[in-house]
Amino acid sequence: MGNIDDWRIKIDEIDQKLVELLNERAHYADEIGKIKEQLGLEAYSPKREKEVLENILKYNKGPLKNLALRRLFERIIDESRKLEREAMSERKHSK
Repeated sequence: MGNIDDWRIKIDEIDQKLVELLNERAHYADEIGKIKEQLGLEAYSPKREKEVLENILKYNKGPLKNLALRRLFERIIDESRKLEREAMSERKHSK
């Protein structure tokens, strides 16, 4: 089973990977924001948000429940949208 410190080290390693992946995801959201600007689209896309949530639930094999994953991803999506809007606003004001 291992001791508690071994498990905490594993969690710390996963946390580091999660931070890297979340920042990579945020970068992609910013790139999508640039495309949305060129196309005259809004940052918020309810249809796409629904697709993302449906996709993550398809991949869930637990132990996290679907509701927990939905809440986590709603927050991730919300922060991505905020980043997208802020970047769009900054680009607009720098022109």
